Parts: sequence; C-alpha cells; structure tokens
Amino acid sequence: MEQMPSKGPRKGRGSLTNAVGRFEGYDRVEIDDGWGSADEPVLPLGTTLTEDTTRTIIARNRSPDVPFDRSINPYRGCEHGCIYCFARPTHAYLGLSPGLDFESRLFYKPRAAELLAKELSAPSYKCEPMAMGTNTDPYQPIEKEHEVTRRILEVLRDFNHPVSIVTKGALVQRDIDILGPMAAKRQAKVAVSITTLDRALARRMEPRAATPERRLETVRALADAGIPVGVMAAPMIPGLNDHEMEAILEASKAAGASSAGYVVLRLPLEIKDLFAEWLEAQVPLRAKHVLTLIRDIRDGRLNHSEFGQRMKGSGAYADLLGQRFRLAQKRIGLNMTRELHSLDCSQFRKPPKAGDQLSLF
Repeated sequence: MEQMPSKGPRKGRGSLTNAVGRFEGYDRVEIDDGWGSADEPVLPLGTTLTEDTTRTIIARNRSPDVPFDRSINPYRGCEHGCIYCFARPTHAYLGLSPGLDFESRLFYKPRAAELLAKELSAPSYKCEPMAMGTNTDPYQPIEKEHEVTRRILEVLRDFNHPVSIVTKGALVQRDIDILGPMAAKRQAKVAVSITTLDRALARRMEPRAATPERRLETVRALADAGIPVGVMAAPMIPGLNDHEMEAILEASKAAGASSAGYVVLRLPLEIKDLFAEWLEAQVPLRAKHVLTLIRDIRDGRLNHSEFGQRMKGSGAYADLLGQRFRLAQKRIGLNMTRELHSLDCSQFRKPPKAGDQLSLF
C-alpha cells in the first residue's frame, strides 16, 4: 500500500490526522486506492456529542506543579482544537484518537451539578478551592447549549465554595451574574489564556477558540465586574509565539488583568507527532527551528515530564524566558497568578434541604 500524504488541515480543526491512541493494537493510515480519492477535497468534520455517565465529578490531584488539589472537568475532549493541548492524550483512554477525535468526538456530563452537590454534602468533605479548566476548557462552544459549567457554578455558589477558572472562551462573560457576587466574597477568580495576539496564527493554532481580541474583551468585562482576572501566556512556544510574551502581558494589563503567569509548551505522548505534523503543514519554514528550540529547553527531547521542569523547561533558553517574564511582570505591574486574591474557604456551608430542621443559631 502507498501511504498518502496529509491532505492538509480541515476547516475549523487543529489536528491534521486521526492516528489511533497508544493503547490500540493497530494503526490507521490513509492510502491511495487508485480511484482518485487522493484528489477529493477535504470535507468539513462535524462534532458528535455523547453523554458521559461518570459517577463522580471531583478529580483529585497531587502534582506539586499546580496550586490546587481538586478540579472539575465538565467535558471530555475540546472543540477549540488547540493543536498544542496537553489534554489530547486523555482521549486514548476512551479508545479514541488524540488527533481529530479529541476535538470532534466530545463527551459531556449532564449530571455534573447533581453529583457535585452530593459530593460536597458528604460529612467527610473538607473545603479547598475548586479548579476548572485544568484539562479541557469549561467554556468551549458546546457549553453555550448544554450549560454544564453554569449549573456547576450554581452549586458552588449555593455552597459558598470558592472556584478558580482558566479559559480561553469568551462565554465566561455569560456567568458574570454568578461569578461577580462570588468574587465579592473572595470565592471566585478567573484566568484567561492568551497564546498570541496574532489573529492569523491563532486561527491556525486554536481554530475554534475565541479570537485574541475577544479574549482581551473578556478580561475587561470580568475586571469591570469586580472579578479578579489574570492572564496565562500559555503555552509559550520557542521560535513561534514566545516573542509576544511582553506584548501579551501589556495588552492584558491595559484590559484590566491584575495577575499573570506563563507555561512553556508541553508535548507529552501523542502530542509530539501531532504538533510536529502541524508545524510542517502550517509553518514549514520555521518547523525545524521550532523543534530544535523545544529540544533545547527539554534536555534534548521534545518533552520532559519531571515535576519542577515540565511547566518551565530547563537550559539557557528556558532561563531567558523566565527572566523576560519576571522583568515584564515587574515593569508592567502584574502579580503572580498563584499569589493574588487568595480564595476564602471559611464561608463554606452546606445549604439546607427541603424538610431539614432549621438551625437555632
């Protein structure tokens, strides 16, 4: 069989291919069958949605690299289609591809709010800030119709449970009516992920996410509502968008951001091949240089998964990125995202249910 070259990107999708996940015992390649199929135009790829029948909703985390120990993911897969997304390999656990399947075959959790209320009501539950947006985006396009994230926020509000959100979706503005009052009680903060200010690059790299302009508008709307809002310049990709770091921070500060952080590109598992393939198709003249710089910050590899290094990298180039961030942060007047507006867990209360005896105090 003659293996066909990739036909190029599909409209509105980040990945070029749909290679099987690492747990499958077979491979899948396109071939030229001799009937002209190689010359056919690339067709748009629709999105399918399936109910996720999970029985629990709070995921626990023990990584020393992140400032939270629990999180909620309303969806599996993400329609934003960001080619660099570190969550792509999780689709392999479902027997699906981290490529096109990840951004087109999605799962949603319709019972998320119900499950959350049950878990928060458990006598053994101890309140600590809840994180959302740590895997797939809670404000991806399908949230507009299904409102899983909004119903989760309603439960957290009713329990006076603090929440921290990371998103690149402008839809978070819809929930200002919930997040604003929570923020007034120091129970909510939001970080908006801005990867680039170059709209053309954003369209290719994160095709169904909000445009850079809309994300800055979101920062402004959240800040105007009194919600602590930061910016995540993430991921910084050496040789591709890292030259924009200072500009991203400056634009975010002007829009009302009060804190900032950054993360360098991570390429675990299947993402290495997906990203290299994307580079060759989208920025062929820079592909080799970008991959060389990535290896430079990852000890000669395309990925380094050790705690303490995986978020920032190592070596001279990684050190330079860190120095640039710290200098820009100080000059522009932005706090660290982990330090600003600590969330208050002391107000956590389990709301009374119908029929419960009222407290005398």
